[in-house]
Amino acid sequence: MPELRTVPEYLDRNAETFGDAAAYREKEFGIWQEWTWSRARTEIEEMALGLIARGLEIGEHVAVIGRNRPQLYMSMVAVQCAGGIPVPLYQDAVGEEIAYVLGHCAAKFVIAGDQEQVDKVIEVRDRIEGLRHIVYLDARGMRKYDHSDMSSMEALRETGRAEPRAEMERRRAQQTGATTCVMLYTSGTTGKPKGVVLSHDNIVATSVNSAAFDDLRQSDEVLAYLPMAWVGDFIFSVGQAMVTGFTVNCPESADTVMHDLREIGPTYYFAPPRVFETQLTNVMIRMEDAGRLKKRMFDHFMAHAKHVGPRLLDGKEVGTWDRFKYRLGEVLVYGPLKNTLGLSRIRVGYTAGEAIGPELFDFYRSIGINLKQLYGQTEASVFITQQKDDEVRADTVGTPTPGVELRIAENGEVFYRSPGTFQEYFGNPESTASTKDPEGWVATGDAGFIEESTGHLRIIDRAKDVGKMADGALFAPKFVENKLKFFPEIYEAVVFGNGKERCVAFLNIDLTAVGNWAERNNIAYASYQELAQHPRVIEIMRGHVNKVNASVAEDEMLSGCQVHRFLVLHKQLDADDDEMTRTQKVKRRLIEEKYADLIAGLYGGADEVYTETEVTYEDGRKGKIRATVKLVDAEVVPVNAKPKVLEAAE
Repeated sequence: MPELRTVPEYLDRNAETFGDAAAYREKEFGIWQEWTWSRARTEIEEMALGLIARGLEIGEHVAVIGRNRPQLYMSMVAVQCAGGIPVPLYQDAVGEEIAYVLGHCAAKFVIAGDQEQVDKVIEVRDRIEGLRHIVYLDARGMRKYDHSDMSSMEALRETGRAEPRAEMERRRAQQTGATTCVMLYTSGTTGKPKGVVLSHDNIVATSVNSAAFDDLRQSDEVLAYLPMAWVGDFIFSVGQAMVTGFTVNCPESADTVMHDLREIGPTYYFAPPRVFETQLTNVMIRMEDAGRLKKRMFDHFMAHAKHVGPRLLDGKEVGTWDRFKYRLGEVLVYGPLKNTLGLSRIRVGYTAGEAIGPELFDFYRSIGINLKQLYGQTEASVFITQQKDDEVRADTVGTPTPGVELRIAENGEVFYRSPGTFQEYFGNPESTASTKDPEGWVATGDAGFIEESTGHLRIIDRAKDVGKMADGALFAPKFVENKLKFFPEIYEAVVFGNGKERCVAFLNIDLTAVGNWAERNNIAYASYQELAQHPRVIEIMRGHVNKVNASVAEDEMLSGCQVHRFLVLHKQLDADDDEMTRTQKVKRRLIEEKYADLIAGLYGGADEVYTETEVTYEDGRKGKIRATVKLVDAEVVPVNAKPKVLEAAE
């Protein structure tokens, strides 16, 4: 365990050791603003003293909600300095979600980014017992609000500047590694979100071990653009940032992330598969619009990169001609492409959260981006396994992060024990006991196995989603869904088939990619629904499903998961409609219930099904959309050998 035990202790070290180095940057009005570590500590202490003056007691929860901004990251550390517990919320959470979290943790203070977030809190405030004060960062639109129990961040800091330091220093002196560092809520794929209590020991030890694994340095740069309520963002933008002293950069807005990414050129980068899928989709759209010569050059060099790039990245032997041709491709294609993506300076890149399709993974590595996979969860302070630089594979998630132990239960479920293991689920001892045993082993809920020859962990799927087909063959829907989502035109896929004789699938089109295709082909459409059901779009989807079936058929263990029939949904799956979590994970069981009529039609052999679906509009109103959805047959590749059944799934 490191000598420094808490995040505030690392703040002091950084201010004294890296005082003039950049701790945070934020793009505002087109200009990058910078906070040095010395300035950051000053502002954090002013916030902490202001919170104490406003009545924050030791151990009380403070909710933080808003987009990624330096002051909000600093406010979480300020809450820790004041003896409180920060609880970040998803900025796109609706009133009901906010009400649940604020009520569940009994938040006494809320630090909100802007007027929109303040309004959401005010809307549910009468249901939150004990909420005493709201602090807002952006003062625009707030002048006429009742400020009797509300203040600006600037006013809070001004109050703090006039306060004596003694009480804050007394509270900090009482803190140890066992003190609660943060409480983060799970995504809630199967029920209400649970509050995961993580100590300073959990966050610090995990950050130190994972940073050492990849040789993260004070000179590294990251872009903080993922939800602040997600454990990954907390580890990267608070935990690892504090223990290494690297710079956290915040984009101007969600709309400018890609532009700001190119300007910053981070050296350490994390993105869930969805982001990498979107980036690749945008690249493919641009290449479809490119001239014939440029398109041919792109295709030629990308084909070469597919075979040579990963070998060069892993330090393996490559012939002189292949090496020369790859360097030429770097000048003509790969370099400009990485620059366009904002990934030119990447030293370490990670993806996690969902399994990434091997084709997508190999694409990025082929152009020289050191993209790796990690496996983790909120209850582990993120890191369970990571991939070493010379052991990167698309079909595994690597070996245990230093300090982590793994074991596989008889039913195939993955268990781990680590310094990052959470303390408890807040106010939920039953769930805590069912997830973490007295010896500290935590059930992940994922099915997988450890390769004997390499020690690498392979994740098959969520344990609750892994099942059997009617003939006993293994059913693992994520395996097929990830292959489907590799195609730029497919935004989301949900495969069904547990206990059935065959698999069926729901598809969502990517409106950007398919809309671009429609424009180039002079196809007019008035809505997402109309475009999704267009006959030519259906045929494109059929072609993609057929290709995936051919690929799935090659896997002896999972060949029974080929998609026999599919449909293109008439609406995007949406978190506001409770079909996905805020981290974009599909709520499979709820979708099965909500669209039972469509699933019945797929299995019943119908050609189309009329359906009505309740939706939530941006202003919170409910409505219904009506559609006649086409049901489509796909080509299935015959498999002669009897499918192999994974013993762990028995």
